[in-house]
Amino acid sequence: MSEDIIIEVRGIKTAFGSHVIHDGLDLKVRRGEVLGLVGGSGTGKSVLMNTIIGLKRPDAGEIFFNGQRLNSMSSEQRRALESSWGVLFQNGALFSSLTVRENVMAPLREHLKMPRRLMVEIADMKIALSGLGQEAGPKYPSELSGGMKKRAGLARALALDPEILFLDEPTAGLDPIGAAAFDMLIKDLSETLGLTVFMVTHDLDSLYSICDRVAVLADKRVAAVAPIKELEQHSHPWIQEYFHGPRGRIAASVQGG
Repeated sequence: MSEDIIIEVRGIKTAFGSHVIHDGLDLKVRRGEVLGLVGGSGTGKSVLMNTIIGLKRPDAGEIFFNGQRLNSMSSEQRRALESSWGVLFQNGALFSSLTVRENVMAPLREHLKMPRRLMVEIADMKIALSGLGQEAGPKYPSELSGGMKKRAGLARALALDPEILFLDEPTAGLDPIGAAAFDMLIKDLSETLGLTVFMVTHDLDSLYSICDRVAVLADKRVAAVAPIKELEQHSHPWIQEYFHGPRGRIAASVQGG
């Protein structure tokens, strides 16, 4: 795995009023890896992702993309950066008044100038890439199952051919078969398209099956970041309980651990 760092988080502090979520948090994401982010309830997994992509401003610390400080970028640089990543929020976060095709076209409209015909072609290609049939394009989110909504959200995240894919609990709410299929889709896309994937998850099966490394949030910081086999030997109490509890043992046995 390359040591080329695509995202670096330095000394991040985030708080809601007097309630401090992260304090002095550091994390490096390597180019081309699938990095899983885990932690107990209230450790701020989604908050960290939202901070990295600029939806929440940190109270202290810095975030770098390809060595460039996020807060020092011009509006043009920031816009170019945002077009280089795709984000899949929990539950897909689709626009309910737009069809699947129109949802996927939304980032194209925002960032690019091109004929509508070409946008439709690109949207249909991304829909197919996400594992949905062509019949999904004209449907509205209310007509989709939970798994189809996830895939439609993924198609939209892929619309601009991103370099980085941010996923927030991508398999939450899916049955085991659907979750496993979605994991394999992410793995295949990351390998085929050369994506860097930052994935917030609590799904142990996802961690074992597709993650190159896993970062653990605990004590308001990243307590550890390593391949799972190394984390299994870590002495931190939460890490021990998480990976060696009943669900952890099952996930490890399924993957031949």
